[in-house]
Amino acid sequence: MSREISLARFAPIGDFILGTRPSRLPQEVRRFASLLLLDTLGVAAAAATMEPARIARDVATRLYRAGPDGPAAKLLFDGRTVSVPGAVFAAAAQIDNLDAHDGYNPSKGHTGVVVVPALLAFAQTLPALPARQAIDALVIGYEVGARAAIALHKTASDYHSSGAWNALAVAALGARLSKLRADQLRDALGIAEYHGPRSQMMRVIDHPTMLHDGSAFGALAGASAVFLAQAGYTGAPAITVESDAVSELWEDLGETFRITQHYIKPYPICRWAHALIEGALKLRSEHAFVLDEIVSIELATFREAARLFRGVPRTSPVAQYAISFPVAAALANGQLGVHELADASLQDENISRLVALTSIREEDAYNREFPKSRLGDVELVLRDGSRLRSGTLDARGGPEAPMTESEIITKYREYATPALGRPRAHALETSVLELCDDHGDFCSVLALTSKKSGRLSAPARPGHETNDVAKARRIS
Repeated sequence: MSREISLARFAPIGDFILGTRPSRLPQEVRRFASLLLLDTLGVAAAAATMEPARIARDVATRLYRAGPDGPAAKLLFDGRTVSVPGAVFAAAAQIDNLDAHDGYNPSKGHTGVVVVPALLAFAQTLPALPARQAIDALVIGYEVGARAAIALHKTASDYHSSGAWNALAVAALGARLSKLRADQLRDALGIAEYHGPRSQMMRVIDHPTMLHDGSAFGALAGASAVFLAQAGYTGAPAITVESDAVSELWEDLGETFRITQHYIKPYPICRWAHALIEGALKLRSEHAFVLDEIVSIELATFREAARLFRGVPRTSPVAQYAISFPVAAALANGQLGVHELADASLQDENISRLVALTSIREEDAYNREFPKSRLGDVELVLRDGSRLRSGTLDARGGPEAPMTESEIITKYREYATPALGRPRAHALETSVLELCDDHGDFCSVLALTSKKSGRLSAPARPGHETNDVAKARRIS
């Protein structure tokens, strides 16, 4: 097939991504996009001081600095300047290592972890990005990522991590903001897909580390692809976009918005364990028992979840890919948040005792429902022989059981406020949520995310704003 014929076939996809085909996003799509952005920034703020985030940012300053004429961006919640691909890489690693960020059931993975860093980094190369254009670019990243993910799972026999397909989401978003031509966009997607990490997801489930979902290098590949294509570097057509086997996935691009089907996580743990966390919290609230009465915890789940780490984790990355630990922590503390990933929780003797009492079995009925659902149930056996059953539950936060807007904002505040301080967290919340109403531009968000995490530069006196908050309000 000639390049001209292939490009003509690619044209409708390119028109949507680059904005050459008129399209006005429904208001509900814009609002949900702003909530996804807010949620991801809250996770990024809470993750900023964690070891994986620090390592990734430090390495980015050593390996991925911008040249004197290169596109530069501030590291997320850090303030140091690196290249745009370096900034996207480091921010994706930061978010990926606090597993509280959004995802999409059919993709079996995550999108916001890379498209939010890409939006923040590429926006810094522009004079000022209007609010509408910022949200449009974000939605495009989600829409391309969702379809590329399903296409990869449909055409590849192995279960690849999110980095394998979310490289294309970054390339699409970056191409849009960089105003690439259609042929350059096609090359960028081909480059991103070819160099995206085809890492085996279950390998890191069996051996959880800071690698998480491969998104850091997916982000790096996608952002780099934009600049390579812009400079004339060519790429083979992306199979996940142009193959006949996946063509139907792209036919409704711009008409059906898969972004609205994304879930927002109530817990900072692999979502495969969320139904079990829900079960533990349900039993705790419905029955009057004390921890010492529990002699056995029986978990039923699906095949992939049963491979999550079963012991007592010694580090946060392992805890986030564990199955017995989050259930035990939820039973012990009545919650499962960032606090439960801290050293004090990992060393809690009550939680460790409950982990040792836990058994896990695979349920065929739950296997059949994955990845559509992430089902599970919890059964507690008490010292007197009584059995307490949660019944079958599904993970919460997706379209089947969504978190309310109030719950999403509350989660953001719980994550962002300790890291940023109340004034800065509130200013960022206001700036993000105003984007969907086309108020101002993206500069206020950039001003509040490009500085080091922590409280604003000077304490705010009653009736006065700090310099950063005032600046953000002037811009917005």
